[in-house]
Amino acid sequence: MTTGTRESFAGVGRLPEGIIYPELVHSGMVETLVQNTDAFNAASLNTIRSVTQRRKGDFAQESFFTNISNIVSRRLVNVSPANPDATALAVAAAENINVKVNRKIGPIDQTLDSFRKLGMGADLEVLSFLLGEQIAKAMQVEMLDSALRSIVASITAQASLIHDGDVTTAGLDTLDLVDGLSKFGDAANRVSMWVMHSKPFFELVKSQITANIDGISNFNVAQASPVTLNRPVLVTDSAALIDSSVSPTQYVTLGLVENAVVAEDSEEEMLYTDVITGKENLVTRLQGEYAYNIGCKGAAWDVTNGGINPDDATLATSTNWDKVATDVKDMGGIAIRSAL
Repeated sequence: MTTGTRESFAGVGRLPEGIIYPELVHSGMVETLVQNTDAFNAASLNTIRSVTQRRKGDFAQESFFTNISNIVSRRLVNVSPANPDATALAVAAAENINVKVNRKIGPIDQTLDSFRKLGMGADLEVLSFLLGEQIAKAMQVEMLDSALRSIVASITAQASLIHDGDVTTAGLDTLDLVDGLSKFGDAANRVSMWVMHSKPFFELVKSQITANIDGISNFNVAQASPVTLNRPVLVTDSAALIDSSVSPTQYVTLGLVENAVVAEDSEEEMLYTDVITGKENLVTRLQGEYAYNIGCKGAAWDVTNGGINPDDATLATSTNWDKVATDVKDMGGIAIRSAL
């Protein structure tokens, strides 16, 4: 007779009779992913946007006219009678390129017997229903992480948009925020949202408490909310906000402008369930597919170097995002790096 542990049974989608507790209320059938994903659209002041736009192919390409250098200049008035020809200026064009990433859901297998032991009907829709919330949350987490990888890469590709804090002392402080904003110069007012990992967020709170910040900001500190130069903060513990490409590894705090990064739901989600036979126990299988495009303000995906359907590391490679904005102030924002 075959025996196994609770974990070994659960690991193959089988719940043996010995570990079913029929009197329990199964209100928490699935775990909920805990990373903060309330980040899109209004939650981030539209700095990180999620929209629906069906797209064919692997890229979305859009041309635009770049700024014309010296479009206004000094006119000569004392050149008579020659009155020479003026030099004509060209209207240059560039191209924004968004890249499509293709994703799958599952496949996930579960025995029909396990649902019957829970007192449920062996319906093919049961697995979809139970996992629906977790799948939706996982899709949000993955999309946010991909968007953040992309915008971090496109911004840090420009050295002039990076402020490096003191790597010998862990932490983010108020002066780092000021120095970061200074990278945008007279366009710093365009930066409307901070995006940071929870660790530098709480380090910022601690540094302001230690600095004995006076006045109305004391109320903010008392509420565990730091002073952030009149800009709200989105806190999410995304791995995309940890930069291991530098030594030592550092946190990245972003100051983003409106439409800094856009994730377009470009291919309709397809989710299917099926019954798998030929096994000792009947199995229901769930599998799905979808795709979305990612675009970063002022940067174009490098089709040659980055290719199609990039993985996480490729999305996070700065050289795969080419600056197409004439001025760095027309890009997605600034980056502040602080020690772990």
